[in-house]
Amino acid sequence: MTATIPRDAADAATVPSPGRKPSGGINRRSPLGRVITYALLLLFLVIVLMPAYVLIVTSLKSGREIGVNGQWNLPHEWTFASWEKAWTSLRPSFIRTFELAVPVAVISSILGAANGFVLSRWRFPGADVVFTLILFGMFIPYQAVMIPLRSIVHDIGLPPGIPTLVFVHCVYGIPICTLIFRNYYATTVPVELIEASRVDGAGMLRTFGSVILPLSAPGFVVTVIWQFTSAWNDYLFAIFMSNTRNGPITIALNALAGAQSPDYAASMAGALIASLPTLLVYIVLGRWFIGGLMAGSVKS
Repeated sequence: MTATIPRDAADAATVPSPGRKPSGGINRRSPLGRVITYALLLLFLVIVLMPAYVLIVTSLKSGREIGVNGQWNLPHEWTFASWEKAWTSLRPSFIRTFELAVPVAVISSILGAANGFVLSRWRFPGADVVFTLILFGMFIPYQAVMIPLRSIVHDIGLPPGIPTLVFVHCVYGIPICTLIFRNYYATTVPVELIEASRVDGAGMLRTFGSVILPLSAPGFVVTVIWQFTSAWNDYLFAIFMSNTRNGPITIALNALAGAQSPDYAASMAGALIASLPTLLVYIVLGRWFIGGLMAGSVKS
């Protein structure tokens, strides 16, 4: 005669108690697990910061101290002469790059928001086809369109330099901004809100300006960071559409670092100066960047 074990008792016997540790592997909440986790994080942090350390240290050295063998050594004589030289060389292009990146970030974000609203919440026949054609622009390599693009810009009559680059970056920023805002509006903005504005007599532009834009801050954070960084760091469009006299900072930085007898300390200082604005943008707006990306990823 065999005894029958109740089903609930058998299931309870297979479930580990809350205080029991897993039989295999390392528990990350244990002291050993925390030590390993922090050690790996510290290792990755050191690897990431190594190039920045070389940049900063080299930019503060005098010319005779710079070399491959002593690149990790601290300078014997701390000097900011290289920073002064780099700033003198890059200052005009530094200002021009702000004149490029700020309008590009604002204009392309507004156009992307308008497109995303119309394609997601103010539907019209063929909206999906239009959206697909807009996205197609994201997959065309920039190198394949440089020559015809330059001809088009010349035929339009845009002045060379920053105005041309603003136009080009706005055009090529529309697809990614449209994608971000379309997903954001489709998953975050309720349809009932749009219907309520229609009932109140608001048209498309009034609904977009008075109802949708105030709710679009997370999407604008993402697109502004994206477009500002893309325009600031761009070199391909800049080398085709401008020169050292009217181009952005990437052209001037290449001229500073690509001389026949380059000044490595000034080049390192110039690279740090060129990277400061994008770093500040991420520091100021970075806390909302991931939230803005995730806001349009799932339906609430």
